[in-house]
Amino acid sequence: MKATPVYLSEVAPSKWRGAFNTGFQFFIGIGVVAANCINFGTAKRSWGWRLSLGLAVVPAAIMTIGALLISDTPSSLIERGKVEQARQSLRKVRGKDCDVEVELAELKKASDVAKEANREPFVTIFERQYRPHLVMSIAIPFFQQVTGINIIAFYAPVLFQSVGFGNDSALIAAIILGLVNLASILVSTGVVDRYGRRFLFMEGGIQMFVCQVGVAVVLAVTTGVSGTKEISKGYAILVLVLMCIYAAGFGWSWGPLSWLIPSEIFPIKIRPTGQSISVAVNFATTFVLSQTFLTMLCHFKYGTFLFYAAWIALMTIFVTFFLPETKGIPLDSMNLVWEKHWYWRRFVCG
Repeated sequence: MKATPVYLSEVAPSKWRGAFNTGFQFFIGIGVVAANCINFGTAKRSWGWRLSLGLAVVPAAIMTIGALLISDTPSSLIERGKVEQARQSLRKVRGKDCDVEVELAELKKASDVAKEANREPFVTIFERQYRPHLVMSIAIPFFQQVTGINIIAFYAPVLFQSVGFGNDSALIAAIILGLVNLASILVSTGVVDRYGRRFLFMEGGIQMFVCQVGVAVVLAVTTGVSGTKEISKGYAILVLVLMCIYAAGFGWSWGPLSWLIPSEIFPIKIRPTGQSISVAVNFATTFVLSQTFLTMLCHFKYGTFLFYAAWIALMTIFVTFFLPETKGIPLDSMNLVWEKHWYWRRFVCG
């Protein structure tokens, strides 16, 4: 499934690549909301957890069947020497009346350059000229997870229970959070190719930072340093509102864009390698944070949200200074954005 962003980036037209790629995060969001709704509906049944777990076979079956019906990307076909099939694939995604020869020639040129290198991709990606690509393949997925979004998604019912919601109310709050995230991804779809990736990263980062600090302040004031005081219903609702605004900020920035950026910055010869590193970092960070969140919440109380706020501030600064704008740039011309960047050009052009 994690190959999907690369697939979408390779088949989408450059000017709409961002919008197409956000579809990946959108359908993940649908899955999250569906899972929360199922959990809410089966919460009072002793066998409810079995149904929740078993229904995962439905999307798995849909993805499996879908994978059998779609064609390979033109880039992948050219890499394997299937030029005519690549031409047909391009016509299929660009339209029968569209002249695809120029784009096909560019893909063949990029593929020939990659083959001339004739080196193991996992060795090539550590070369100096690919230092910016390697840094982004590690930093972007790592930063996505230390926004705290997956932890909040995993433990939303527990989190909302801890700030005063009942069992059913906590599940409903988790559903509301998921719906807000889903709606915000649609916002990203509409503006990512108009205003660019950097704008959404920075705006979303500031929005998430303010909300995380806001939640920490509310919890510190209402529950005390020890976190043992009761929180009123009004303040519990305020926490939910802040978390929804936070989820919206994530939904139109670090949510979809953290999959988009790694899928579009790599040259063809190291694209699968870069994506695999990105996914591995994402999963490893998710695992560590999911194992430590409840312990952090119990020991640090409101300080947990300040922990994530500090990371959000750091990642927003990082994006501001080190991430070039990739809006509308063809995949095979992406090297130009690194050559023009004030910092990374010393590696790419050196």
